[in-house]
Amino acid sequence: MNMSVLTLQEYEFEKQFNENEAIQWMQENWKKSFLFSALYAAFIFGGRHLMNKRAKFELRKPLVLWSLTLAVFSIFGALRTGAYMVYILMTKGLKQSVCDQSFYNGPVSKFWAYAFVLSKAPELGDTIFIILRKQKLIFLHWYHHITVLLYSWYSYKDMVAGGGWFMTMNYGVHAVMYSYYALRAAGFRVSRKFAMFITLSQITQMLMGCVVNYLVFYWMQYDQCHSHFQNIFWSSLMYLSYLVLFCHFFFEAYIGKMRKTTKAE
Repeated sequence: MNMSVLTLQEYEFEKQFNENEAIQWMQENWKKSFLFSALYAAFIFGGRHLMNKRAKFELRKPLVLWSLTLAVFSIFGALRTGAYMVYILMTKGLKQSVCDQSFYNGPVSKFWAYAFVLSKAPELGDTIFIILRKQKLIFLHWYHHITVLLYSWYSYKDMVAGGGWFMTMNYGVHAVMYSYYALRAAGFRVSRKFAMFITLSQITQMLMGCVVNYLVFYWMQYDQCHSHFQNIFWSSLMYLSYLVLFCHFFFEAYIGKMRKTTKAE
């Protein structure tokens, strides 16, 4: 493809963003993610205890606003990081898209990379609605929130390879997922197939995460990828655990229920 055809148009706020300050702040403060995680865990157990003998809150309108805000943010993030990743893939190839650190300080993507890692703290707020509305809180939900926060902040400070793929995939899945949540909260009847599609997208994301980790590890041996074994170990452990948990969730939520319905009929 002609490289001159592929151009990245930056918005002014993307141009003005100082990624060096952002990276320095994260290097100095990334361990605060452990504090956020501890407070989050305390809220889960404390909140469930407090709500045990109380009537559930409705919170439909705040939930619509919350989900819609995260959906719009994720859609913009997916479009901007997606545009950058397509540009790198088309002009420099797969290896560069995986190994290049420019995702953290390049045009367009540098702002959205930082916005991504910061967003993992407020996203913990999803659980507030589950607890206050007395809905079922599964292990996958809070485990996923805590580990993504810890890993995102831990990785951003080192500008490790693979981040462009990880963040772009997450933005894309969240764009669909939070749009679905917003529609459901607003009272729209959404096909069950849409929910199945989201879970399948998450499973695909985890498979891709494992593949990207392998590629980073492979090319790292030839000094072509900037990462370190410790990061790849934690990332691989995280993605493999997600893969198992999301597959288990898909079976329990969809396949298992379908079998029960068939037997009942």
